[in-house]
Amino acid sequence: MKKFQIILLLTACLVSVSSCKKYLDVNTNPNAPQTVTANLYLSPMEHWMATAPIYDQRFIGRYTQNFTSTSAGTTWDLQGYDPASDNGAELWRDVYWSLGDNLIDMMTKSEAEQRWDLLGVGYVMKAWGWLTLTDIHGEIIVKEAFDPLRTTFDYDSQEYVYGEVQRLLGLAITNLQRTDGAVDATFLGKTDLIYKGDRTKWLKFAYGLLGMTLNHYSNKSTYKPADVIAAIDKSFASNSDDALLQYTGTANDDRNFIGPTRNNFNTYRQTPMIVNLMNGGAFGGVVDPRMSRILSASPDGVYRGVTTGAGTGAFNANTLPNNIWGYASLPATGTPVRYIFDDKSKFPLMTYAQLQFIKAEAAFKAGDKATALTAYNNGISAHIDFVNTRNSENGQNVTQITAAEKSAFLSNPLIVPTAANLKISMIMCQKYIAQWAWAPCETWMDLRRYHYTDADPAGGQVFIGYVFPTTLYTDNAGKPAYRIRPRYNSDYVWNVPGLTAIGGLAPDYHTKQTWIVQP
Repeated sequence: MKKFQIILLLTACLVSVSSCKKYLDVNTNPNAPQTVTANLYLSPMEHWMATAPIYDQRFIGRYTQNFTSTSAGTTWDLQGYDPASDNGAELWRDVYWSLGDNLIDMMTKSEAEQRWDLLGVGYVMKAWGWLTLTDIHGEIIVKEAFDPLRTTFDYDSQEYVYGEVQRLLGLAITNLQRTDGAVDATFLGKTDLIYKGDRTKWLKFAYGLLGMTLNHYSNKSTYKPADVIAAIDKSFASNSDDALLQYTGTANDDRNFIGPTRNNFNTYRQTPMIVNLMNGGAFGGVVDPRMSRILSASPDGVYRGVTTGAGTGAFNANTLPNNIWGYASLPATGTPVRYIFDDKSKFPLMTYAQLQFIKAEAAFKAGDKATALTAYNNGISAHIDFVNTRNSENGQNVTQITAAEKSAFLSNPLIVPTAANLKISMIMCQKYIAQWAWAPCETWMDLRRYHYTDADPAGGQVFIGYVFPTTLYTDNAGKPAYRIRPRYNSDYVWNVPGLTAIGGLAPDYHTKQTWIVQP
């Protein structure tokens, strides 16, 4: 009898333990898979690589004077920021969260399965994330970023982050060169929205990102323009290599963030800077044929810009520039627009034209003006073709740039001079045009490397027409912005000890020059 009672007791205990285990197993979803294949992580992360920078373009684009608000004296137009707000920190959210553990899981699975091509793409994405984030914010959290045991996090220096970016790109290049193991273009291509599984194009992207990274050292004694040129020469060979993400327009999140249906840019207008770079004001009276294909005229047909920070009080209904879609008011969904501003546009992450201007700058600084001129000419020519292609994809309402227009523009010595007469301002201003509206991070890096208004040794400013607002934001103490403060709701709320260590609580922290732009 006693033995029987013991058996009953043990049985009851086992049943109890089993029941508790089932009761506590609340994280198992019987209706969805608990693990997924490595490639299923890729598409959403690619989406955010293209989309997150344009979220932040609403703010960075006012520092760079790509755009300005129709309201006068707004904080970002005055080189300021919005306290207690996450404005300007979408990339912070996406690098740490949208990519974050998803990217770690994708790379871990790819390595275990010897999918070296997907692993290489993962290294590219991680390098892109750290580079983009440090270029905007300066010191960021890398070493401790995904430590689940921590509640506060130490920031890493920008010098460290730049070294880490180059290390990651080295690993990306190594893995993307491999053809052994389970390398499979079909498997990668199932979810690769950018290159459809072509690892050789991802390899070129890695070299392009490396060249861009190395060129950011231009103010430092360690700058090596030959290394920049070498990396660019291994990257994109033509516009066919451009990294583009196609928005499908099937749902709100699948529409272009800068397109009309999402209505995020209706209160923004082009500035005098971009207009004067294209209407002949900056280049000896030569009108750029791209102007009428990417910028918007006023209702009276004249191309104008709204002065940064000034608002629209000086305009009337006929003279106020139309919005970026080419209309005085928000166009209805499906209305023909222009350039990369359609709901279904192919949106660029990196382009051949952009990389050619990086090569031109590096060669110019190396004293090789012949190479600089060739790359400069390639950059302008490629961007003209880029504009035509983007304007032919979704029934846009502008005409194509003709071969005759292109030839006349490129043969004009005021646009493409002899090698001896090439100026750094020409290179940087043409790069500004080629990156206008879609590359806020690299454009802002360019402006800060030249301290916004540095002089061209050959005369004038490097960035022709860049003028600070008469009054800057009150916290700036008369200084321009050189970084965006870390994301408010993740760091200013939860990571005050880390911010304190880097001076991030100072009201003018956003004016502190980042390490990479200093000598």
